[in-house]
Amino acid sequence: MRGKGWWLVACAVLGVLMALLGLALGSVAVPVGDLWEALNGKGHGAAVVIVRHIRLPGVITAAAAGAGLAAAGLLMQTVFHNPLAGPGVLGISGGASLGVALVMLARPLWATLPWPVELLVAAAALAGAFAVLLLIMAADRRVGDPVALLILGLMVGYLCTALVGVLQAAGEANALKGFVLWGLGSFAGMELHRLAWIVVPVIIGLAGALVLVKPMNTLLLGDETARSMGVDVPRVRRTAIAITGLLAGVITAFCGPVAFLGLAVPHVARALLRSADHRLLMPGTILLGAVVALACDLIVRLAPNGTSLPLNAVTSLMGAPVVLWVLLSGRKWNRR
Repeated sequence: MRGKGWWLVACAVLGVLMALLGLALGSVAVPVGDLWEALNGKGHGAAVVIVRHIRLPGVITAAAAGAGLAAAGLLMQTVFHNPLAGPGVLGISGGASLGVALVMLARPLWATLPWPVELLVAAAALAGAFAVLLLIMAADRRVGDPVALLILGLMVGYLCTALVGVLQAAGEANALKGFVLWGLGSFAGMELHRLAWIVVPVIIGLAGALVLVKPMNTLLLGDETARSMGVDVPRVRRTAIAITGLLAGVITAFCGPVAFLGLAVPHVARALLRSADHRLLMPGTILLGAVVALACDLIVRLAPNGTSLPLNAVTSLMGAPVVLWVLLSGRKWNRR
């Protein structure tokens, strides 16, 4: 494990480099000198506005979202012993989408409230995500079977998708366009004074994921072996589900349903580290998730001819081949 610590350092350095590129590059390039002055608060003019008020919130949001989704994906893959499990496997992302659809497509529900639309959308997404999370937690106490819980989560997700489809069919054109744009995902749009709304919950969730590294290692041996070693498997599973719900719910609320990061990044981290030890794998997955999200955000903003690529299109183009590669070479990595 000690010999692989260099990989974590390299990943952290790459993350800092990607963040700096994200601050400097875009439709308007910011010179290095102006970038440094803007970050120090000593600059003035357009560079300060571009860097501090537009790009810096997006870079921080991307890093937080990528790290959170990657950690949640690793937790779900370990808890359910399923390489295709991810943050959306329990229907939490579907619940968040349903909450947003109720706000954006069913206007009479919120049109008379004196709150900003952005706040209502975020609150509705969180409410939908945590409603599904509470349902899953209650079902876990009643059923106690991880396979049945996985199927239940998938069914809840399908039900939420069906209800969203009904709302889309009945929604107005402008409201439908806004919901479709939200569904494409984006790390932009966060303001500097609102960053704590996403950063603080993600930090709490990541801290909880790091605390679980020891029981996660035990779960790799199987639930029965973990019980024989004194691990309270149902409690660990519920804790991991709660952390996943927090991370997926908050990130979906502010960034939309970002695809493939939570599913693909843990597999890439395993392949690069050649290890299933969560003491190394969890921090490696968190760092790699932040790096990949920053890279996707940079690709979105560097689209040619001034076009704006959908974030989910970029994450899917990067993530889908990774998942296919994992499925085709999984036995090889398992043997290693």
